[in-house]
Amino acid sequence: MRFSVRPPVGAAGRQLENVGQQRTSYASVEYKGFTSFEFDHGRVCHGDCLVVIPTLADQSVDLLVTSPPYFIGKDYDVSSSIADFREMVQEVQTAVYPKIRDGGSVCWQVGCHVTEGMMTPLDFIVHDACSAFPELKLRNRIVWTFGHGAHAKKRLSGRYETVLWYTKGDEYTFDLDSIRVPQEYPGKKHYKGPNQGSFSGNPRGKNPSDVWSIPNVKANHVEKTSHPCQFPVALAARLSKALTDDGGTVLDPFAGAGSTAIAALEAGRQFICIEIEKDYCDLSVSRVQKWYAGNLRVREDVPAMKSEGQGAVSERPPHFWNGARECD
Repeated sequence: MRFSVRPPVGAAGRQLENVGQQRTSYASVEYKGFTSFEFDHGRVCHGDCLVVIPTLADQSVDLLVTSPPYFIGKDYDVSSSIADFREMVQEVQTAVYPKIRDGGSVCWQVGCHVTEGMMTPLDFIVHDACSAFPELKLRNRIVWTFGHGAHAKKRLSGRYETVLWYTKGDEYTFDLDSIRVPQEYPGKKHYKGPNQGSFSGNPRGKNPSDVWSIPNVKANHVEKTSHPCQFPVALAARLSKALTDDGGTVLDPFAGAGSTAIAALEAGRQFICIEIEKDYCDLSVSRVQKWYAGNLRVREDVPAMKSEGQGAVSERPPHFWNGARECD
């Protein structure tokens, strides 16, 4: 099975308090400049993140996870150039910095901007903005790789984006065990030394490394919504589990389809999601409601299915190359 209809529990089996069918309802609260749709374990805010963030208490957020819009022609884009994007990131990072607790984490998920065949890695710009805060320490540049996307003709097709993970200070939360993955060779043993003959791997699995292969959300993905650029729940769930403690608060200033809210709930965390577009805010609220009702489809964090033996689409037509070109 490649997806499941989630019961109302945290991903690791932790029962969240007061979860049940009746909690699909929420309180709609009007604040100056924005509306907050408040659930038992978090809230979705309709408004500008630069209006909402200052209302949060200092040192109240454990983790920022967000994928900001970056001028690729979508209706919700708030920047139209590299300079605009840099200014937006600087403004948001400046606003959110005091809200992140000491020892908390900041994760910016971005790709590359391509214009006239030339690429600009946007994580370079994000890092430049974050470098203005000496207490933000870059711990990893995580490569999120996926198998599908637009096909390029005059350059290699892009199949990855990045997550820059910063911590606020040198002491920080990191639960590696919560995101370990199965070893490729679990039966491998030590071949010499005092442990010769015993299994060499960690029984809980291996470190997932800084390259994460997680399918992106395309047309047939079970999480697909009307949002054109949503990231998979699994991506934000890994970050939520590894970088926060149980019950911690996860903030997303550019919530989009609300995947961060779902990831936080899956991990047994609280969420604050902010979305300026009314349609996408409504979509986020609807997905949270479905999660509470136990009927939201969320893809399991497992490798993508291999195409071998999956019917006609996996068969190579006779005129296709078989991996090696014939020599003249």
